[in-house]
Amino acid sequence: MSTRALTGPAPAGLRFHPLRDSATMLRRNLKRMLRYPSMTVTLVGMPVVFLLLFVYVLGGTLGAGLGGPVPGGGAGGRAAYANYVAPAIILMTVTATVQGTAISIAMDMTEGIITRFRTMHIARVSVLTGHVLGSLIQAVFSLAVVIGVALLVGFRPTAGLGAWLATAGFLVAVTFALIWLSVALGQVSKSVETASNLPMPLVLLPFLGSGFVPTDSMPAGLRWFAEYQPFTPIIETLRGLLTDKPIGNNAWIALAWCAVIALGGYLWSKRLFNRESSH
Repeated sequence: MSTRALTGPAPAGLRFHPLRDSATMLRRNLKRMLRYPSMTVTLVGMPVVFLLLFVYVLGGTLGAGLGGPVPGGGAGGRAAYANYVAPAIILMTVTATVQGTAISIAMDMTEGIITRFRTMHIARVSVLTGHVLGSLIQAVFSLAVVIGVALLVGFRPTAGLGAWLATAGFLVAVTFALIWLSVALGQVSKSVETASNLPMPLVLLPFLGSGFVPTDSMPAGLRWFAEYQPFTPIIETLRGLLTDKPIGNNAWIALAWCAVIALGGYLWSKRLFNRESSH
């Protein structure tokens, strides 16, 4: 690593290079992902298992309930449900990836490497930025795998090129926001085990939205929560983009939620990191 420890004030004329230092930290995180691929396999495996479960085990019945062309849960019902559930599984891929971000941050915090980085003449922001960019790349890879599996099991999006580009940009915005939140959750965790559990609500929220069944099929109280929680407009935006259906105000609501989550996660992460640095 092209950084060096400081035993006192920085020498005159020695400057921080945030971009260079962030690139160094990004390389570190990418090398760790390559060295320990089991983490990526685990993070990709969970949404794939859910996809197979809901499409092949429950898809026939649930698809018929959505108005699938074959009553009683035949192949047509299963195909209809594959198109309905795929956006929720895509979002779950993002939430699974950011769970890994919290774990990686907690590992660095508990193993003392962060303390070592603080003694080096590097831009402080680069330590967290390396994790954010590395997780973003990992999420893009995971999304490509899960979308590929979804296509194999019957997902048939009707999006054109422009809609696919909009979907990609939207997924990057959602992932970026949730990663910053997970960076904060990883720092606030006292152990790796805690860091693996704190982001769990992010994995469960798609079940309490419109991801797997329409919200109008839920009891009144749960329906109110499902309609106003942040993941429902995100899922509806993805569903509209991928199936060429009207989105309405869902995109703007989803992007507003992303902005709030990203800003809140960034400010919380920065505060936690600076607080620890001052100890």
